[in-house]
Amino acid sequence: MGTPEFSVPALEAVAAAHEVVCVYTQPPRPAGRGKKDRVSPVQARAEALGLPVRHPARLKGAEEQAALAALGADVAVVVAYGLILPQAVLDAPRLGCLNIHASLLPRWRGAAPIHRAVMAGDAETGVCIMQMEAGLDTGPVLLCERVAIGPEETTAELHDRLAGLGASAIVEALARLETLVPEVQPEEGVTYAAKIDKAEARVDWSRPAAEVDRLIRGLSPFPGAWVEIGGERVKLLRSRLAEGGGAPGEVLSGFTVACGSGAVEITEAQREGKRPMPAAEVLRGLVLPERLA
Repeated sequence: MGTPEFSVPALEAVAAAHEVVCVYTQPPRPAGRGKKDRVSPVQARAEALGLPVRHPARLKGAEEQAALAALGADVAVVVAYGLILPQAVLDAPRLGCLNIHASLLPRWRGAAPIHRAVMAGDAETGVCIMQMEAGLDTGPVLLCERVAIGPEETTAELHDRLAGLGASAIVEALARLETLVPEVQPEEGVTYAAKIDKAEARVDWSRPAAEVDRLIRGLSPFPGAWVEIGGERVKLLRSRLAEGGGAPGEVLSGFTVACGSGAVEITEAQREGKRPMPAAEVLRGLVLPERLA
């Protein structure tokens, strides 16, 4: 049960190791310029693998719940599905529902754990295989894998690493399911990874350089931290801490900008209607003011 690209490695790994009786994903949605219905990445990959796919809009109806129960599944693997699972669905598989969650629970329960870990400056993160229950990411943890977050790593890069890590972890958890001991999550250390609000994305140069750098990397590629230059919204996609300082927003050299303390060098950006480009390439067609607002 999954929907976006993050779920695809897990689908492939589970399908290679086990019989998948059905794949659940969110329904096709309008996308692209023509707003034509587009199937989810999970549906596209499942169909390519010859697996049966269902994409109900919700799972609250008795008929849909009965159809799922009739599959006789041993276990449901859930990763970034995007629908709330009613108790009847949680109870349907013989061994319950296992969730691949992209954080070290109980830190960063919720919708955007990868973004929030980068934005908060966490030194490490990982994936947890969790037994699902009615609460939001509150279930006992069966297995955890940890990774360090690189000093210049973006959410996109960490996303791909954790997707692969989650795929290998769920295969291990399924192989050891009879012997793994569920560990109840501690009450201490609980944090919530709220969904990213686009209002967070405008860069505030009065913040310390470390915070600005983490915001840029944490929101890359989506929704993308941005700054207005000559009336144009420019997305800042990669950055690193730099030497120097000045008034917040002051352009020191190239695409290095002073912050409330310290400075940040922008290494990749994207102009409106353009592809992402290295900063040097962006600056060949864009004149920066002396100070960015």
